[in-house]
Amino acid sequence: MAEEIAVILGDDGTTARLGDPGTLVVFGRSAGTWSRVREMPVVLDPSQGLKGMRTAAAGIAAFLRDCRVVVTRSASGALYFELEKAGCTLWEIAGKPVEFLDSVWTDEEKANIPVKKPEAAAIPGPAEKTPGNFFISIKEVQGKRPDISSKQVLQQFVQSGGFLVLDIVCSHVPPWIEVEAERRGYTLETEQIDKDSVKVRLTTNTGR
Repeated sequence: MAEEIAVILGDDGTTARLGDPGTLVVFGRSAGTWSRVREMPVVLDPSQGLKGMRTAAAGIAAFLRDCRVVVTRSASGALYFELEKAGCTLWEIAGKPVEFLDSVWTDEEKANIPVKKPEAAAIPGPAEKTPGNFFISIKEVQGKRPDISSKQVLQQFVQSGGFLVLDIVCSHVPPWIEVEAERRGYTLETEQIDKDSVKVRLTTNTGR
């Protein structure tokens, strides 16, 4: 894995939202120091629709070369989906690169270390309430284990499709769940429980 992280920056030098005008800067690490390796302006035209987003994503992926870690202030929608399909991992962080490059790289390295079975078993999973119907509160899990990401808890389960209905309580809808739902043909419904909680319901084809 190339020691590079790409960041979408606004004019103020902090991260910009994916899809907003900005500059895509690839930072490379050498002898423990990060420096700019290459950069390109990113200006998207929403009027071009999905085809335009796919073209833009292909251009970004080509510019990234072997770099597959992208940091943005927030990410969602078609461009996020296309970059995920291209094999990119997107991080949502507000701030300046100097504040987060080291921690992002450290977490990426940890994510690429195979997890031993005893550790995997320690990560809570969805509970089956009735046959085929599962529930999990990501808020509750992360309240007890803030070191665990929603992907670590749910991605493998969601990808397996071994459920009819999966209800998830979280503080916001993780963008990767939207991507997986679209990719696998799941129905995704959301319900605002309160100002800090959202219930996400995934239904498989067999659960309809």
